[in-house]
Amino acid sequence: MRVLYFSRDYTAHDHRFLSALAETEDEVLYLRLERQGLKREERPLPAGVREVEWLGGKESFAYRFSVRLMQDLQRVIKEFKPDLIHAGPIQTCAFLTAQAGFSPLVSMSWGSDLLMDADRDEQMTWITQYTLDRTQVFVGDCQAVSDKAQSYGFPLDRIKLFPWGIDLHQFQPGQCSDLRAALGWQENPVFLSLRAWEPIYGVDVLIQGFEQAVKENKSIRLLLLGGGSLEKQIFSLIKDHALEPYVYLAGHIPNQDLVRYYQAADIYLSCSFSDGSSVTLMEALACGLPALVSDIPGNQEWIVPGEQGWLFQTGLAESLADAIHQALAQRRNWPTMKLAARQKAEQRADWKKNFKVLLEAYDQARHLKSGPTSVIL
Repeated sequence: MRVLYFSRDYTAHDHRFLSALAETEDEVLYLRLERQGLKREERPLPAGVREVEWLGGKESFAYRFSVRLMQDLQRVIKEFKPDLIHAGPIQTCAFLTAQAGFSPLVSMSWGSDLLMDADRDEQMTWITQYTLDRTQVFVGDCQAVSDKAQSYGFPLDRIKLFPWGIDLHQFQPGQCSDLRAALGWQENPVFLSLRAWEPIYGVDVLIQGFEQAVKENKSIRLLLLGGGSLEKQIFSLIKDHALEPYVYLAGHIPNQDLVRYYQAADIYLSCSFSDGSSVTLMEALACGLPALVSDIPGNQEWIVPGEQGWLFQTGLAESLADAIHQALAQRRNWPTMKLAARQKAEQRADWKKNFKVLLEAYDQARHLKSGPTSVIL
């Protein structure tokens, strides 16, 4: 079978999917919609995956380009004759595929495309409905996206859910004492944030909540990784609140080096406003880190308060600060919570097991009839 994998950009998540697909007997083609550069994967495409040249993949996507891109996608389909297209996010890659009139289409949600973007305005709601109406099988990573797809009338029996998962051998419990020693943090409680510095991930809320917690407990420390469009604001918050002695800015860390930072921390932090099954959360749990995360549906599927970590009110710095104090007060429970975190990851986050569900989605899609004829906008 010839599979065309159509994604917005080339990230660590795309590398994970393409690597797994390359190990199957299928021929794998890769189509890239845009080149943003914010979270770009530095590793080359996996061996055996062929990137298709087309009009897209060179700049940021805008809907004013959609007709031209859709027409060139039709050319790609005619030339390469894929047996199936796996496309996502819903309102971009999957939408263009639906416009092109191709089936079978496996549309994959990336979380926020359904949980946030679909309700942004009437146009996005229409695009979402149009795409799902022309999708043979819908793939999501958490119950929240399944519920949202069903609210658009998508049949439950054509929904495949699986957490994207991680490599449990790469991410596992351990101690990175050299990093803590280099920072002089051997005796400090160390929190870790890896989310991109974009509005959806609430890193500004994290800094504000951490600053409030520091006022009550000056022993705590924060490993802050990543970067993004809010860089100037985050740097200003750290400077204005005199947090430099308490925060270590590590920048962008290659995926293969992330485990050192997980193993150097005690607790994982995320203030995201929207998530499916967060990959960094799964990585943290696999490394035995209790998680202190925003109280959103995607996180609720992974964290039972008091077992694998704690939840706090989304978007409220005061609630985060209170949760940090609660976590510190329960420090003697951390060893038990670390074991529970790893156990949760072993039960639900094994990529090798979870990936098989995607192959089941492909098989189901190929046996379904096409949806309605697409209308070119």
